[in-house]
Amino acid sequence: MSATSRRTHRCGELRAQHVGQRVRLGGWVHRQRDLGGIVFLDLRDRAGIVQVAIGPDAPEHVRSVAGGLTSETVVELEGEVAARPANMKNADLPTGDVEVRATKLAVVGRAVTPAIPVARGKGEELPAEELRLKYRHLDLRRPEMQANLILRHRLLQRARKALSDLGFLEIETPVLTKPTPEGARDYLVPSRVNPGEFYALPQSPQIYKQLLMVAGLDRYFQLARCFRDEDLRNDRQPEFTQIDIEASFVQMDDVLDYVETVLVALWDEAGHQVGRPFPRITWHEAMERYGTDKPDLRYDLPIADWTAQVQPLGVPFVQAALKDGARVRGLAVKGGSALSRKDVDQLAEAAKQLGGAGLAWVKRQGEQVSGSVGKHFTTTVLGTLGVGDGDAALLTVGPDRVTSPVLDRVRREVIRRLAPAPKAVHAFCWVVDFPLFEPDPETGKPVFAHHPFTSPRPEDRARLDGDPYACRALHYDAVYNGNELGSGSIRITDRDLQIKIFHKLGLTDEEWQQRFGFLIDGLGAGAPPHGGFAIGFDRVVMLLAGAGSLRDVIAFPKTTTARALFEGAPAPANPADLKALHIKVER
Repeated sequence: MSATSRRTHRCGELRAQHVGQRVRLGGWVHRQRDLGGIVFLDLRDRAGIVQVAIGPDAPEHVRSVAGGLTSETVVELEGEVAARPANMKNADLPTGDVEVRATKLAVVGRAVTPAIPVARGKGEELPAEELRLKYRHLDLRRPEMQANLILRHRLLQRARKALSDLGFLEIETPVLTKPTPEGARDYLVPSRVNPGEFYALPQSPQIYKQLLMVAGLDRYFQLARCFRDEDLRNDRQPEFTQIDIEASFVQMDDVLDYVETVLVALWDEAGHQVGRPFPRITWHEAMERYGTDKPDLRYDLPIADWTAQVQPLGVPFVQAALKDGARVRGLAVKGGSALSRKDVDQLAEAAKQLGGAGLAWVKRQGEQVSGSVGKHFTTTVLGTLGVGDGDAALLTVGPDRVTSPVLDRVRREVIRRLAPAPKAVHAFCWVVDFPLFEPDPETGKPVFAHHPFTSPRPEDRARLDGDPYACRALHYDAVYNGNELGSGSIRITDRDLQIKIFHKLGLTDEEWQQRFGFLIDGLGAGAPPHGGFAIGFDRVVMLLAGAGSLRDVIAFPKTTTARALFEGAPAPANPADLKALHIKVER
């Protein structure tokens, strides 16, 4: 498959079985070592690196070319594969048992001194990320980056196969769309032929895939490109890829089964065996026990409600805050007495930064009790909290909306600092029964917790008018080792219920007709029950590659300021183009 009219093999493909064969190779000079009588080249392509030897018996012009080679120059060569002497084998390379003894050598792409190095010595740090993003063509030559993109390709193909085997059809949906209420700003695209009107780049194919179900296509999937104009983090990009699915005549269990099939296949492609079905926990349980709807279940460190045990102790820190529904919640940390005073002070500061009242702590060592509120506790009380010899209690007080994120952060920090043995390497779970609505932080009015096409649980529909916050959604998230992999829901297929939900969100008839009239028309044409899911593909690749950032698994990513440094985008538009689009830029 790698052979062309100019080469017989890729560099990294050569092995001991090729000894004695004549080969033609093409690649980049990774390193050159001139030892006087012999020149060694490390020649690199996407398959790996092979050593090339140009000795005294090579033609003179070959030795001359080899002696003048600089790193990253592209060469083609011909030679014979030979076994390396036993004392010169390189166990760090898959090609380390062999070398190519070149008899022909030609420069086909001379390189200037690279702006950033591709080859690095052991312990040598990478250049600054901004430099690597600016010279992305060089950064992508690094074997680690190429391995990430090769893995990405394999995972894409495995996802396609898994869904095709389940009877899903790959169907493309439009990239030029109407604005959508997905929770982030749209990227707008002006229409030249319709002056003053704009398309939006899709935040997701949500409405289109629902219309495909209305159309009777039954099972759809797409490796969908999506766009969101929002602030970036290491796990966010303005354009991203999701594995998008939708299926008809299904309930939640069916969709979860499809998604588990795909995720197990992806982990298998990366060399990991994981079991299914994944455990399910409710949103309320996740928030109660872990303080987050993305719980990391590898570690047995749950949050507990200690109000009943601590309130009688008269701890001033607690007594002053126990009002208006506040609770005492905390973590019983096995081996927590190993946390230093600096550790607990830093944890307390993190709690305050998240709006908490602070973090109290108690350590138990034998019969000795110490800590910021240690004088109020006995070993007996600590025993009722699950705090044994050598353990520690970390506690805070306040309403759940404050203590949940505080204890989630503290829990993650404790795990990072103490590095306890995990119960499992791969901890998947489903979080289900999310709230349908949540209060708008500014107005206090109900807003959709996810998107307005999510169906409420049938038994909760009667609460829509009187107690909307008690309504649970047929929404589900897939979580892996504390990372959300994606989310989905069973959709609203009742036209009247969908309109009612729009009204609950404050949309007038004119507004919803303008924005979603085509969806309502579709539902009115006879819609099957359906639901779907979207897997954040970039995040999956990042996790399976062991990368620290999405930017390490995307060929041409943006910076945290949404800039493409390698090409200088975004950039000012040509005034003539703006005039044709009837756009005037104000600064």
